[in-house]
Amino acid sequence: MKNKTILFLSNGHGEDTCNGEIIKQLLSLDSTVKIAAVPIVGEGQVYRRLGVPILTPTRTLPSGGFLYMNPFVFLKDITSGLIGLLCKQLQIIKKEVKHYDILMVTGDIVVAAIAYLTQKPYIIFLSAYSSYYEGKLNLGLILPYLLNHKRCLAVFTRDQFTAKDLQKQEIKKAQFVGTPMMDNLTLTKVNLNLDSASRMIAILPGSRLPEAKHNLKLLLKLVELIDNKSLQKIQFRVAAVHRLMVELDELAISLGWQHESGTLISKTGLNVMCYCDRFADILNAADLVLGMAGTANEQAVGQGKPVITIPGNGPAFTYRFAEAQLRLLGSSIQLIGTKPADDTILDKAAETVIQTLQNSDYLKSCLTNGEERMGKPGGSLKMAQFILETSKF
Repeated sequence: MKNKTILFLSNGHGEDTCNGEIIKQLLSLDSTVKIAAVPIVGEGQVYRRLGVPILTPTRTLPSGGFLYMNPFVFLKDITSGLIGLLCKQLQIIKKEVKHYDILMVTGDIVVAAIAYLTQKPYIIFLSAYSSYYEGKLNLGLILPYLLNHKRCLAVFTRDQFTAKDLQKQEIKKAQFVGTPMMDNLTLTKVNLNLDSASRMIAILPGSRLPEAKHNLKLLLKLVELIDNKSLQKIQFRVAAVHRLMVELDELAISLGWQHESGTLISKTGLNVMCYCDRFADILNAADLVLGMAGTANEQAVGQGKPVITIPGNGPAFTYRFAEAQLRLLGSSIQLIGTKPADDTILDKAAETVIQTLQNSDYLKSCLTNGEERMGKPGGSLKMAQFILETSKF
């Protein structure tokens, strides 16, 4: 019997991560499945870490996949070779797709259209869309055709609200089974050196450099204000990617701080410990999150955490992005300011943090809102089971 062959498409780091979780579940269910991937945006590091073959050339573009937030960055992508890269990717997909039974695509209309053009059956996880943004999805003319086509076997949504909206719009295949990003939170049980008697605030500056470095600098200024204003001791832990960890010396100098073995020390002696690859542990232990991230903020909300955000200079985490994220994630997010954070915005954010930690009713409501917006873990397993059980192979 021929082994099942599945080609994964995605167009963003968060989308890669979701596909990565589905792939892990697939291989745990059937180790004979042949899998390959095409990350349309970025280097596809998630796939590489899993040992999944990448069929096409990859490149990190200036926009980082956030074109819809800043169309002007599209010009930078063009000059960086976007058109040529996409053409090469499409040529290779057209050549190689005959070796695969089915496509699993995660993202938006771009990967949905590519899947349709292959003439192969496909499953879509519409991770880039939610009816929470506007109350109702405007699907346009093309996307409904792609979703209702007979070769589209299933349409998975990122929340129940969107699934119900799509069904009302005659996308009967729409269903919500959970979002894979909530399955990517395995604890390592690392010692975070926490004082159990004190609150802990997690700091999520994002993963793309140099932006994450600028975000962390802003958030550390906010940390200083929180520490000065709070009458109780608060601990801070930074969830950083490796590329950010190597920038800590320079970052500390720019703030007048010190850096010793992953610990940033403020001018007043406050220790802010930074950890690489310990995101799940930090998030799990946190009482509140200071977040300037995309997927990480969503995961924080899904775990029932209150998240305070401030706009940055981008290109990703701008006010426009943060405001859209607020609509997506609801009351668990508190967005302070409508422009890149200045001293006034930082001061207001610090006051909001202290007030939030004292509001027990609000903290409880974040647990309910998190499950409503992000669902329970297990979505990647259910998607993997559907892929294997579908009769269309």
